Amino acid sequence: MSGSDSRPALPDADALAALPWRPCVGVMLINRDGLIFAAQRIDSQAPAWQMPQGGIDSGESPRAAALRELEEEIGVPAERVQLLAETPDWLRYDLPAEIVPRIWGGRFRGQEQRWYLLRYLGEDDEIDIHGRAHPEFSAWRWIRADQMLAEIVPFKRGIYEQVVATFRPWLA
Repeated sequence: MSGSDSRPALPDADALAALPWRPCVGVMLINRDGLIFAAQRIDSQAPAWQMPQGGIDSGESPRAAALRELEEEIGVPAERVQLLAETPDWLRYDLPAEIVPRIWGGRFRGQEQRWYLLRYLGEDDEIDIHGRAHPEFSAWRWIRADQMLAEIVPFKRGIYEQVVATFRPWLA
């Protein structure tokens, strides 16, 4: 391998297993019809639809983080949603080993998430993915749970299946 290869070295299995999970929240936002908000990641050329999610700041509660992330990512303030449910436990997923060195400085093996089900009380034209300080999404739409599961990146599918199962009674 030449010295010009600047890709970070892949961690071995033991080093990967020793890394912690990043504390994070996820939001399943549903509309009045029980359809799920899904957005296409702006940093992916391939289809990579997901629900809003993000890290928990130091001293922040998971619920406050979920509401903050919703406003930061899609412009929906807390007063435009109704909390319906949350996952009873933290859910974890591991990143593929080749991604670990490129995300979060290689400090985490994946994410440990608390998920919140929120009903959107506003109108579609109030959702703003483009006018964000740091846009994360290029497009959005309302979809059914089976479509959400089919369009999520494979390494997140297991956690999305758990979230859908937990919140199924509220979904279309």
